[in-house]
Formats: sequence, C-alpha cells, structure tokens
Amino acid sequence: MRKPDSFRTVRILDNFYQTSSFFPMPVVLVCTVAESGQMNLGPYSLCFPYTVAGDTYQMVFNTRDNSNTAVNLRRTGLCTLNFIPDDRKYMRNCVMLGYPGETTEEKMGNSIFTLQPSMRGEEERTAAVRYPDIVAEALQVFECSLDSFQIDEQTHAQRSILTIDKVLLKEKWYRVLVEGRKHFPNLPIDYGFRNNAHFWFTRHRPPYREPIPKSKAVSVDSVMWAITRGGFAEQLEWSEEAAAKLVAIPRVFLNVALRGIVEEARRAGITRITTEFLDTVRDKRSKDRGR
Repeated sequence: MRKPDSFRTVRILDNFYQTSSFFPMPVVLVCTVAESGQMNLGPYSLCFPYTVAGDTYQMVFNTRDNSNTAVNLRRTGLCTLNFIPDDRKYMRNCVMLGYPGETTEEKMGNSIFTLQPSMRGEEERTAAVRYPDIVAEALQVFECSLDSFQIDEQTHAQRSILTIDKVLLKEKWYRVLVEGRKHFPNLPIDYGFRNNAHFWFTRHRPPYREPIPKSKAVSVDSVMWAITRGGFAEQLEWSEEAAAKLVAIPRVFLNVALRGIVEEARRAGITRITTEFLDTVRDKRSKDRGR
C-alpha cells in the first residue's frame, strides 16, 4: 500500500484563499449603478450564501471598500449577481473588467456583455429609483438589495449582507430545476490570482450523487415516538406508512421537519398525514409544476 504524502505547514499570506491554499470559488458579475447613471460590471468570487432558511434569504459579499462596486452599492443599496456560463472569452473579459483603478466609463468600454433591464415588477419598484441591469448572457441572476455592511478601516475590506429579492433562471435551467432533472449548468470555478501573472479557472464537470447510508436512517418506531413525544399527534393522525417516509431525516433535524409538516397540514386543512401528502410537502417545487 502506498504511503500517503505527509502534510507541510504553509505560511499564511494576505488573500490566503488563493496565496496559501487551493480554494474553489464561483465567478459572479456584479452589476451596480454608478453615480452618473451608467451601469457598472465587476467580477467577484467572494460571494456566498449567508442566510439560507426563514423568511429572508441572503448572500455575504466581500469587496474592497473603495471599488466601484462597493461605492455604488453603499450609495444605491442595490445590485444584481449574474452567474455567467463557463466560456473562456467570458473569463478573459472578467479578468479585464476586474482590473482595479479604472473608472466605470473606462471599464465598461471593454465589456463584451449585453445588459437588459431589471425584471422587478411594478409592485417591487420604487418611483425614481434606477435598478441595476441584468446580464443577458447569464444563466442565473440574483436581484439583491443591501441589508447591511461593515468596513474594516485597517484592511479597507467591506463585508456586505445582500438580501435576495428575486432569483431568475433561463428557461432551460428553470425546467431542469423544477422538474428535478440530473443536468447541471456549466458554471466556471475560480482558483484566484497566482504567481503575479494569471487568474486560474477550471471547467465544470457533471456532479455525481451518493445516496444517504441506510445505517444513518432512524426506525419507523423512532419516528412515531418523536411524533407522539413532540405533541405532533395531538390534532393530526399519522400513518406508519407516512412515518416510514421520514426515516432518512437525520435525528437532529426530525423535530424541525415534523413541525414544518404540521404547519403545512394546518394550512391545507389536512387532519391525516398520508404518504401522498408528504410527497407534496417534500417536493419543494410542486407548486411550480402546478401540483
């Protein structure tokens, strides 16, 4: 058996995610509105999900505090996050658009991307506000508003919390998502700036899936006991067949799942939890398909 390589300690430098490690990141074109009214595109990778459950969904977005994007975001409180496909000509243009120190006018003169108006409805708009455009070439777009931001005076880093107001998908990928197909969009992965000469990207490969191990599942009796102990059976009748649908839920999340099922049943006027009802509840996209 081959002996595994040993680890060595790496000196941690500024921008550690790219100078001291290999860290895969997204590539997002952020559109903001400059003070002149012109649209400004800036490519970023330090943009990740932040609040993922509840009534509000958010992203955390890290920038320099004096970048065009950061200044525009603080002033207007609005931006769009545009997820562009993995195409080398797009990545080449992102490197050009990301060069620091240029004005919006200088930068956008080099842009190859097509802009189209925000898709916010009239009821989502405020009079006299100019909303950031979306990139027509993107596969997916988040239209966002600024919830809060913090600036580190020493490092000049700005951390912004963005509330996702609207998620847009091209028709093809909307269908893939809603219908649960196995296809995934071809999105680029960024490994950052290295060796003072190049940005490094890698191509997307189709994901593979691994089922939840049966050994991690709880028993039907355990689910029924949790239903009784948690008071979830006080106004509802549960079948063992329905309980069997829940055995793959990790024990630590079971009460949360049961609470959500009860709330859905009350909204639907259901008094007996059946496998058919659970299928509808578990299928988060059933409403999109008209079920």
